[in-house]
Amino acid sequence: MIFEHVVVVNDPADPQVSDLSREELWFGLLCRAEDPRPFLPGLEACTILERHETSLVRELQFGSAVIRDRVTLVPMESVSFESERTEEHAGGTLTICIEEPAADQLVLRFSYRTTLPESGGDDSRYAEFVKSAYHQSDLDTVRVIRMIAESGRFH
Repeated sequence: MIFEHVVVVNDPADPQVSDLSREELWFGLLCRAEDPRPFLPGLEACTILERHETSLVRELQFGSAVIRDRVTLVPMESVSFESERTEEHAGGTLTICIEEPAADQLVLRFSYRTTLPESGGDDSRYAEFVKSAYHQSDLDTVRVIRMIAESGRFH
């Protein structure tokens, strides 16, 4: 299954929402890479197994399920999470890109590639459920990044 969507972060037409800088967005994405617990409900522990200049290898513990992934960082631009396929987990990739489609407008583009099928009866309904869950999780990611920025942890 391939799924992609955009979450608007800064919208000049909506004065109710405070703007975030690219640096604040990037810092929030780094927080998600280093300690994803606030971003992923049900995640009990995250252990960083390897650390390199632009990547991490992590082990994520959701109850008895353990997922291993590699995080690749392109500073100030994108973060990619590639998880291994296991009996408990379908595996796949998520790439989050910071984009600026217009002056003073920042968005996050979330691109998913999983081993889940996209079509065919029950698989189709399941794929739509998964897409909806991904979308909600991505909205929550922006909400958590806003909370981090407002808390002053960035500075």
